[in-house]
Amino acid sequence: MADLFDMQVRAKRRDRAARLGPELFLHGRAFEDCLERIALLDRYFDRALLIGCPDPSWPERLRPISKQVDVRDPGRLFARKAQGEAITEDAWMPREAAHDLVLAIGTLDSVNDLPLALRLIRHTLVGGGLFIGALPGGETLPQLRTAMRAADAAIGAAAPHVHPRIEPAALAPLLGDAGFVHPVVDVDRLRVSYPSLSRLVADLRAMAGTNVLSARPRFIGREARAAALRSFASAGDGERTTEIFETIHFAAWTAEKS
Repeated sequence: MADLFDMQVRAKRRDRAARLGPELFLHGRAFEDCLERIALLDRYFDRALLIGCPDPSWPERLRPISKQVDVRDPGRLFARKAQGEAITEDAWMPREAAHDLVLAIGTLDSVNDLPLALRLIRHTLVGGGLFIGALPGGETLPQLRTAMRAADAAIGAAAPHVHPRIEPAALAPLLGDAGFVHPVVDVDRLRVSYPSLSRLVADLRAMAGTNVLSARPRFIGREARAAALRSFASAGDGERTTEIFETIHFAAWTAEKS
C-alpha cells in the first residue's frame, strides 16, 4: 500500500518555508498556548524534546521550564537553525526514557503512521512524563476545500488537493492506544480574512502547509485555477474571504512506574 504522504516533499516544503522566512502566526499561537499550559503545572523538567521548530528562538523560551532542550524537525533547515536534528516522526529511533517532556507543534498531522509516531514518542518519555502539543484539525481550511472542489468540477476530474485531517474525538483514543494516560484534547479555531486565494496559498507555503500527498496533482491548469479563485472570492464579502484554521491541542501523561 502506497504511503499517503510524500516524506521527501514534506521535508522540502519545510526547507522552502525556512528559506522564505516562515509565517508563524498559527504555529506561534499554538506554541504560546502550550507554554501557558505547561506553566500552570508549576513543574521543572530535566530534559525536553521539541518536535517541530520553525522558530529557532523556541528552544531558548523553553529554558525556564527545562534544564535541557533537544530539537527535532522534519525539515533539515529548520532543524539546523535550531541546532537540532532532522527526523521523520514515524521512522526514527529515539532513546528510551530520555525525556520527561515532549512538545510537538504542527507536524503530526502529516505522518504516514500516526499510531507508530505516538508510540515512539511514548518510548522516549520517562514514567510520569508529559506529552503536549498541537496539530491542524479536521475543520481546517473549509473555503480552500470548496475552491478545490470547484476547480475539479471545472475540468470534470477529481484530485486530492487538501490533506485529510484527524478529528478531535479520534485523538484521545489514539493517545490511549499508544500507552498514554489522562489525555485531554480541545480545539482552537482561528478566523483569518484574505483578499484572495493566492494570498492564502502564499501563507500556506510560508507555513510549509501546502499539499504533500503522494497522489497530489503536479499541475493545476488555467481553467481549474480560475474556478478556484472565483469560488474563494464568492465566499467572501466582495473584498475579503474568511478562512478557518482549526488547531487541536492535546496533553497526555505516561504512567508512573511502580
